Amino acid sequence: MLRMPVQVLVFLHPAPLYNCARMALHLNDIKAPIAREMEEFERKFRASMQTRVMLLDRIMRYIVKRKGKQMRPMFVFLSAGACGQINESAYRGAALIELLHTATLVHDDVVDDANYRRGFFSVNALWKNKIAVLVGDFLLSRGLILSVEHQEYNLLKIVTEAVRQMSEGELLQMEKARKLDISEADYEEIIRQKTASLIAACCAVGAAAAGSDSRRTEQFRLFGEKAGMAFQIKDDLFDYGDDEIGKPRGIDIKEKKMTLPLIYALQQAGWMEKRKILRIVKNDNPGNRQVRQVIDFVKQAGGMDYAINRMNSYHAEALGLLDDVPESVYKNALRQLVQFTIERPL
Repeated sequence: MLRMPVQVLVFLHPAPLYNCARMALHLNDIKAPIAREMEEFERKFRASMQTRVMLLDRIMRYIVKRKGKQMRPMFVFLSAGACGQINESAYRGAALIELLHTATLVHDDVVDDANYRRGFFSVNALWKNKIAVLVGDFLLSRGLILSVEHQEYNLLKIVTEAVRQMSEGELLQMEKARKLDISEADYEEIIRQKTASLIAACCAVGAAAAGSDSRRTEQFRLFGEKAGMAFQIKDDLFDYGDDEIGKPRGIDIKEKKMTLPLIYALQQAGWMEKRKILRIVKNDNPGNRQVRQVIDFVKQAGGMDYAINRMNSYHAEALGLLDDVPESVYKNALRQLVQFTIERPL
């Protein structure tokens, strides 16, 4: 098991500097209406993770320093603002989502035996699996306590339902991956559960925290779900793009993941060609030439164009769900945030 002192950690797989700068600038523009709230959230979230156990406190500080673009709390605060107000309940809802989601990531790295997360060493790589599992359990308990202490059971229900769906989606993908028999319907159900359910929860939590009724809360949940579907399809398209943006090209193929571009392309192929491509995907260690062969096959069969059309369809459906929401800087930023997720260059 790989272990290193935290103080000597460095980025191991940085994304290209041009793309990082472009994304950061764009997100900062979108974040402008909630910049103060995001700073306050950062302070509150750090405080919620403090403990009296020295080892645990050290790991919590390490996790906080590795935070990503913080799109989840952005969805919470922008949804709350669009529905009327960003209050203390919204802060707790955003913290609840971050705590439970971080717990699932820590546990996922143990399950996948992954040594890296966002270019840093994973918790299990540094402190071994047993400690990582306990850290994940601690994060789960902190989220539960945060909700129970303030009797915000409606927010807890929204988020725990998302965690249930994420777990089921992961298991469904594992089940289907054994035979590589994932249909387009299977794929959409998997990404709805694994990815879209969490973004849906962010938007529903924001709406509920602002005091919205059940109809409006469900409307924002659906908005988040459609946005999450578009986001994941875009992420899957990176496997077939020309640039690397934090995700090496062909990694899904090497990991035997059946994503929409490949699923559609296989549906268009004849029996012999389909068999040849599936043989490459089933290979435990396909070479770069073989991966390039699959990518070329997908492009020629129209797999990328089809996936882009599906992504744009979900994007349009998401924006349509905001039509009757009163205009505000928060609603406009939500539109921009969804647009940002699908405009990342391939």
